[in-house]
Amino acid sequence: MSESGAGAGDVVAAAATTAAGWRRAGVAGAAIGVLAAGAAAGVAVERLTVGRGMRKKARLALDATGPYGSLRGTPGRAVADDGTELYYEVDEVDEFEPGQPGNPGQPDQAGQSGQPNQPGQPADGPESPGDATARTSPAGADAPAPRRRRLFGRKPPAPVTVVFSHGYCLGQDSWHFQRAALRGLVRTVHWDQRSHGRSERGRAQADGVALGIDQLGRDLKAVIDAAAPEGRIVLVGHSMGGMTMMALADQYPDLIRDRVVAVAFVGTSSGKLGEVNFGLPVAGVRAVRRVLPGVLRALGTQAELVEKGRRATADLFAGLIKRYSFSSRDVDPAVARFAERLIESTPIDVVAEFYPAFTEHDESGALPAFRDVPVLILAGEKDLVTPSSHSEAIADVLPEAELTLVPDAGHLVMLEHPETVTDRLADLLVRGGAVAAANVGEHGSTAQQPGR
Repeated sequence: MSESGAGAGDVVAAAATTAAGWRRAGVAGAAIGVLAAGAAAGVAVERLTVGRGMRKKARLALDATGPYGSLRGTPGRAVADDGTELYYEVDEVDEFEPGQPGNPGQPDQAGQSGQPNQPGQPADGPESPGDATARTSPAGADAPAPRRRRLFGRKPPAPVTVVFSHGYCLGQDSWHFQRAALRGLVRTVHWDQRSHGRSERGRAQADGVALGIDQLGRDLKAVIDAAAPEGRIVLVGHSMGGMTMMALADQYPDLIRDRVVAVAFVGTSSGKLGEVNFGLPVAGVRAVRRVLPGVLRALGTQAELVEKGRRATADLFAGLIKRYSFSSRDVDPAVARFAERLIESTPIDVVAEFYPAFTEHDESGALPAFRDVPVLILAGEKDLVTPSSHSEAIADVLPEAELTLVPDAGHLVMLEHPETVTDRLADLLVRGGAVAAANVGEHGSTAQQPGR
């Protein structure tokens, strides 16, 4: 057994025999979970001055009142090449007034907490274009509902669809602000990556197949085939979602050439993630890299134990998220809690399952496929997970792209500075011909919330 594997085994043995041991395993599990979406292990966190009971009550209050992650669309499911069911939602343009959140689909109670549905759980798919009719005739209930007209015997062209792909240990709801602002302006698809959110656990991984970013690219292709089989496409991806888009381009270059009209890479990387230091001293980075693979494997086999530890160390967990996901000191506590909920809903064995794929990730060769379309590359200047230098490296390959580095922003820049991200995204949609400039108006720089 390797040195790292032996160390991991010692951690698990201690966790199984003493309460202090499982608590330490929980701390490690929390740290590793946050690492996935904007954090790292080995961080000292300042303790709050109020008691633990008060902090727990505050978290529950934020969960009850925070509007983040409450937006729902028309549900559907795509099937990946290994049979994994991938959950997605569609926001059609004619279902909303521009910029108004709305809620056309039935809320998925399991989805509110970010938990996946059970395999095979039914979900209503999006309305078929061939079945579309006007909602209700103004003449009254007895009047026939008019059907959409076809010009010269042909159905209307398919609308432009913006497909949002989320990051590691997050879910489709991480695009909450951008989704709210773009409703009624453009057709959007939001999906949960395999083993995340409401999607099914990866079936190939359950059978022992190692996960690679190339698999995520094929998953995205399955979602596009199901939710946007026709028409032009805009691809938007954060962190792992951006890597997923690169893998799509590598395996399906014809799709990029024929249908994609604009692309946005948010806080992502085309490779060399194994060199990221997460803001740690050199010695600390070396230690983490030496033991992390073995620790992850060990923790992944003790998922129930580690989840208990994560719940017991909720305060530490919240502190880690704030340090590694955000840079601003005045982040809305409800937004910080929302990020925490997204991350903590990802089981530790899923964290362990995905992690090795990032050290092997190198999709720099796929980037030239995007040279002929408008590209937005956006990152937080203080991102410790996918540093802004990785966005600059993407821009070096795509010199015509717009590179935007957001000051005082961390890894979850779309939650920390939503107006900036939405504004640049709206401009990209105009440049790609997805929306008219006159239709964007103030919606390109606003993040409306339910009830406002």
